[in-house]
Amino acid sequence: MKSYAYFPGCSLEKMAHSYHISALETSRALGVELRELEDWNCCGATAYFHVDELLAYTLCARNLAMAEQQKLPMVAPCSGCYKNMYFTREHLRHDADLAEHINAALAEDNLSFSGESKVHHLIEVFVHDVGLAQVKASVKNPLKGLRVAPYYGCQILRPRKQAKENVEQPTFFEDLVAACGAEPVPYPLRLTCCGGALIITNREAALSMVRNLLESAIQARAAVIVTACPLCQVNLECYQKQVNKEFGTDYKMPVMYFTQLMGLALGIPPKRLGIGSELVAVMPAIREAQEAAPALAAK
Repeated sequence: MKSYAYFPGCSLEKMAHSYHISALETSRALGVELRELEDWNCCGATAYFHVDELLAYTLCARNLAMAEQQKLPMVAPCSGCYKNMYFTREHLRHDADLAEHINAALAEDNLSFSGESKVHHLIEVFVHDVGLAQVKASVKNPLKGLRVAPYYGCQILRPRKQAKENVEQPTFFEDLVAACGAEPVPYPLRLTCCGGALIITNREAALSMVRNLLESAIQARAAVIVTACPLCQVNLECYQKQVNKEFGTDYKMPVMYFTQLMGLALGIPPKRLGIGSELVAVMPAIREAQEAAPALAAK
């Protein structure tokens, strides 16, 4: 069993609790141990790096230093947390002066950052460390007939992390969906921002972005949208009612986390994956797709 220092982040404590429990369940089923960091702190989220950059780096470095104490790589399910942790590690490893200033602060907590612990998004762990072959071999309930719109969002792949990283035409999310037996559909806006925190400062613009993403999934004839970010999930699901009111639409598109999709394919009961707490029910769309699958295969 491979172990990781698990950083759930603030969102998974409350509004994205279903992401948290499905991450733990799915990881356990695939032989991955997620050891939650004790006394972890907020990564600074979206805005804090624009408020106080030095303190924001220090917040992330503290979590990284605790992972180093455990001698484990760090894994974050939230795309925003992942981005902040990843680039904090990169900047501190290449800026000795900044690292020295931050380590002076961390010393007050008996911590020190060296950059030894790598940072991964949870989806990378399943795709690269566990491997798609192992995921596919572990599937007990292939989700045949389920048309899935895999939504990457904008923070897993941007900014580019390494020269060889394909940030324009990635396929790993589609490959993971296919390994679960579902059908990934062409989703043109899969890398487009959901509006993020713009919903607070420019509601009309954010709702327009959400509408475009929902419409893109519907045009692709997707039964569900699957995401890897709690903020994306909130914007795409929780604001559908507001989108419908603003634009006269009638969207009822289920939105689920990729860990929930994987968990169902691995045979984990829906309740243990947090399914049932969403605003737009997921299971009816999944059951309908699976019931239709034999008829489609016979044609």
